[in-house]
Amino acid sequence: MNMLSTEVETSHDPEGYDVPAVEAWIRDRIDGVCTPLKWTRLLGGHSNLTYRVDSQNGLSAVIRRPPRGELLPKAHDMGREWAVITALAPTAVPVPQGYAFCEGPDVTGAWFYLMELIDGHPLYNLEDTNEWVPQSKREQLACSFIDILADLHALDPDEIGLGDLGKKEGYVARQVRTWYRSWMSSIEAAQYDDDRAHELQRFFIDNMPEQGKARLVHGDYGLHNCLVGPNCTVAAVVDWDISTLGDPLADLGYALNQWPACRDEIPGDSVAATSAPGFPPQQVLVERYAERTGRDLSKLDYYLAFNRWKTAAINHGVYARYMAGQKSTEGIDLDGLVTTIDTSLTLSAELVGKIR
Repeated sequence: MNMLSTEVETSHDPEGYDVPAVEAWIRDRIDGVCTPLKWTRLLGGHSNLTYRVDSQNGLSAVIRRPPRGELLPKAHDMGREWAVITALAPTAVPVPQGYAFCEGPDVTGAWFYLMELIDGHPLYNLEDTNEWVPQSKREQLACSFIDILADLHALDPDEIGLGDLGKKEGYVARQVRTWYRSWMSSIEAAQYDDDRAHELQRFFIDNMPEQGKARLVHGDYGLHNCLVGPNCTVAAVVDWDISTLGDPLADLGYALNQWPACRDEIPGDSVAATSAPGFPPQQVLVERYAERTGRDLSKLDYYLAFNRWKTAAINHGVYARYMAGQKSTEGIDLDGLVTTIDTSLTLSAELVGKIR
C-alpha cells in the first residue's frame, strides 16, 4: 500500500465505496470533518481498495477495504490489520495511527477502516530507491529496516493483546503444506513442473527446525511494505492483512532474501529496490538482528532456502492463472515469470546444498 508516491488521479466514483454513506460514517466518528471529501486512489497493497481522503478543513487520511468479488478465506482481512495496527501503536514498531474501523458490510459492502496518512514512500523497485533514498542514506535505511523487524519479534503477542491472532505452533509446517498444495494444484494449468520443487519440499519436512516461542510475523515484510520517511528511515510498516503468529526466523528469512548476499551482488532481480548501490549486504543485517534479539541464527540457511522455494510456489500459481486464462497476459513477460520460478528453485537448492 502506498500512502503518497503512486497516487493516481482524483476519483469521483471510488471503486467499492458508497461515498455518501462512508462520508456520513466518517462525520459521525471524527469531530469537525467537513464533507465532501476529495478521494485519490493509492496503488499497491495486494489489490485492496485504498484511497487518500482529504477534507476541505484539513483532515488527510487513508481509507482501506478489500477488493470486490469472491475472496479466498483469510485474504484481505481488514479486521486483522486493524487489530495489529492498534495493538502495535504504543510499541517501538511504527504503524499508522488507526482512526476508526467499520466492522461490517452495511455501510459500503465490506469491512473498512480509516487511518493516518504517513509522509513516506514504499520502495517497489530500483527507480523508487533512486528517487527517494540517496546512496549516502541507504545503509541508514537498511539498519532501520532490520531494527524494526527485530523490535517486532521482541514483542510478546499475549502482552500486546494479539495472543489469539493465529496458531502459535507449527508455522513453517503449515506454510510448507500450503505452498506445496499450491504447486501441485497449479501443475496442470501451468503445464510446467520441476522435480526440484518436490525434492525441496521433502527436505523442508524432514529437516524442519524446532520452532521457538511464537511471535507476531508480518508475512510480507519488505521495503515495498515500508513507508520510507523524509529522513530515510522507516516511518511506518503497512499491509498487515496476512500477519499471524509463528516462527520469527521464517519472517526474517523472507525479509533477508530481498537483500544481496554480498555488497557487489544484485539480489536476483536487477531492478529490485535493494539492487541499488549503497545498501549493506545480507550478513550485516543478519549480525545486527542477532545482536538486537540474541536469537540463535545457526539454522538461518534453512529459512532462507524455504522462502526461496515458497517464492517459486507463489509465482508458479500466478503463472498457472495466466496460462489458464484467468488473468490477462497483456504486457506480462511470461517467459520472465518462468525464469523467476527457475531462479528461486536454483537459489533454494544451493542453500540446501550448503546445509547438507
